[in-house]
Amino acid sequence: MRSEWVARRRGQANVTQMHFARQGLITEEMEYVARRENLPAELIRSEVARGRMIIPANIHHTNLEPMCIGIASRCKVNANIGASPSSSGLAEELEKLKLAVKYGADTVMDLSTGGGDLDEIRTAIIQASPVPVGTVPIYQALESVHGNVEKLSAEDILHVIEKQAQQGVDYMTIHAGILIEYLPLVRHRLTGIVSRGGGILARWMLAHHKQNPLYTHFRDIIEIFKKYDVSFSLGDSLRPGCLHDASDEAQLAELKTLGQLTRMAWEHDVQVMVEGPGHVPMDQIEFNVRKQMEECDEAPFYVLGPLVTDIAAGYDHISSAIGAALAGWYGAAMLCYVTPKEHLGLPNAEDVRNGLIAYKIAAHAADIARHRPGARDRDDEMSRARYNFDWNRQFELSLDPERAREYHDETLPADIYKTAEFCSMCGPKFCPMQTKMDAEALSELERFLATQPTG
Repeated sequence: MRSEWVARRRGQANVTQMHFARQGLITEEMEYVARRENLPAELIRSEVARGRMIIPANIHHTNLEPMCIGIASRCKVNANIGASPSSSGLAEELEKLKLAVKYGADTVMDLSTGGGDLDEIRTAIIQASPVPVGTVPIYQALESVHGNVEKLSAEDILHVIEKQAQQGVDYMTIHAGILIEYLPLVRHRLTGIVSRGGGILARWMLAHHKQNPLYTHFRDIIEIFKKYDVSFSLGDSLRPGCLHDASDEAQLAELKTLGQLTRMAWEHDVQVMVEGPGHVPMDQIEFNVRKQMEECDEAPFYVLGPLVTDIAAGYDHISSAIGAALAGWYGAAMLCYVTPKEHLGLPNAEDVRNGLIAYKIAAHAADIARHRPGARDRDDEMSRARYNFDWNRQFELSLDPERAREYHDETLPADIYKTAEFCSMCGPKFCPMQTKMDAEALSELERFLATQPTG
């Protein structure tokens, strides 16, 4: 779809959506997003120009259906996939991608660390994905030196970043905010550093006694991103990995640096979103969202969870969806899903489904709480279908129609029950919605009440 659009821009030094937006131009991607979001195209342009919204759309990802991430639009959901050296390969990850898109993922992140040729896996995912694809390039950079962090150089990292940009990656997690002087701040944590990318860079700095190479070469990365329109997803390497560590000095120090890096990228018209925690008690979620908006000048906030309790192993898609709904309500622009396998293992296809549906619920709940125009229309239509016992319409309106039909049909599978005025919960005699409060009956009741003594 985008082949002709991007062909007209090739050869320019800066092809980012922010660059065009700041020139007053409404690109085809902005127009497409405006239609999807039911918002004015000029609003989309102004939000992108301001930095409060991004449209992750690498010029080499031409089969992409453009979308946006920002406070002015619907709350989005990301799904993480990626091959592991011990658990999966290309075929499994393509199946996960297919399921992620089917169940409503707005973006996917390829977090592959093995399971085959990483370039082959990434290229296949990009070619098959109609949604933006994100990566964490430090993973492949470390793999390129066979896991030996002491041999990893800044040139190795930049080479991988450019290669992934050429392949069509739409946004990259860049852990440039973890500085060498912040490492002692994790001394009193219970879980230390839980970010994989942050852990790699911490080991690099400890081994070399030098500043984070992603920080010292941040301008070089900006120059790469300008050529392909890759968006920054500034990684929170020092995000809390447990409730005890939430909102501590290490996390907030890195957040301040992420704000500085955001403004540096904006000076070159490069799009930015900022990643957030992790594990946060419910009473600290609003503070975390407001603090990010303050430090990062309202750049879109992209949160992992946050998990509101640490003891829900096997059910962390639920504990984190609670935090995600609150974060979305307070202003987070995108929620990174958590699956039931979080902290336990690599998710399979069913885990992807369960994690995504939990987060689609959280994002939709946030949109309703934000009073987004039209956000509750589908809910009201579902309510009408329930009251009218229109079971097929209820299935259609569900976030997961197949699961809704499956649960109904476990006890009442015959077609005749698709028009029955009851389900197996109340049975045919006890459903309260069989009491139809029609206008004529209510008018008659009101006339009767009017004749009764008051008090």
